[in-house]
Amino acid sequence: MKAFLLKISSLVLAFLMFLSTMSFTVNKHFCGDFLVDQSVFFEADTCGMEHDSGVADEKGCSDDSIAIDGQKDLKISFYDLNFDQQVFLVSFAYSFNGLFEELPAKDIPFVKYIPPLIVQEIHILNKTFLI
Repeated sequence: MKAFLLKISSLVLAFLMFLSTMSFTVNKHFCGDFLVDQSVFFEADTCGMEHDSGVADEKGCSDDSIAIDGQKDLKISFYDLNFDQQVFLVSFAYSFNGLFEELPAKDIPFVKYIPPLIVQEIHILNKTFLI
């Protein structure tokens, strides 16, 4: 179970690292207030209303680009954190690691011991009852 959780967490962290370092641009083409095309990795298609000179018509075509940059500095030092964050990280790692420790198998010395058969109930013979 521990190996399975380790593989799953490694896969999730690798995917998270991939997504955080990836950068992309969202391109949009508007004709007036109407969105004509939206593209993530390529140039957005135009509406075809531009003249040969490259000037937009009277509707006011415009292109909008939003660039999302990924993380560039991947080496974050443990000492860049303040003291409270360091204490939290150390205590969290210690307690999280303690969750997956296996308990030692209990040694039961009398596994094959069979208790004697009860011939008479001694409590009833002596008339001693717990109240």
